[in-house]
Amino acid sequence: MAAAEQPAPQAGRLVVASLVIGDPNFDRSVVLLLDHDEAGSVGVVLNRPTELAVSLALPEWGLLADEPAVLFEGGPVQAGAVLALGRAGRSAPATGWAPLPSGLATVDLTLDPEALGGDVAALRLFSGYAGWGPGQLEAEIAAGAWWVFEAEPDDPFSTVPGELWWEVVGRQGPEYRIYQQAPPDLSVN
Repeated sequence: MAAAEQPAPQAGRLVVASLVIGDPNFDRSVVLLLDHDEAGSVGVVLNRPTELAVSLALPEWGLLADEPAVLFEGGPVQAGAVLALGRAGRSAPATGWAPLPSGLATVDLTLDPEALGGDVAALRLFSGYAGWGPGQLEAEIAAGAWWVFEAEPDDPFSTVPGELWWEVVGRQGPEYRIYQQAPPDLSVN
């Protein structure tokens, strides 16, 4: 279901579920790739908030979490593991801050937030992650299950994550906007 030429998957880009994904874990999901190389791919689903407040799950990080300040379902792999994405303000933290493309970073949640130093402008926590083995993501993209798009700086911190799929698809131009109108159940179309 590719509507136009897409960039190759790489860390910092989005993989967005097309309407033929066929896996309920990823139905209309928006995944930010954190790593992509010959060993496989790892990312987090950006648009699956849970109802569990960060202040209950990891109280020390609750005040830094962006709204909605809840834990997000990052994907089906290691659902009990929590990882964090952050964006620095004026000065990036010197400790516990592993830079990614697009001005983002993974944040070491084993540290006390005060130990980070610097300025954390945005923070989102994810339970689990999405993972693909060598060549698996490329094969799924070739089969039309995923679209690859450039990420915008605010995508990981959307205040309305339930609308993120429609927002990302809609900004890709007229060849993708038709997909925004598809009903949740394609069999009723």
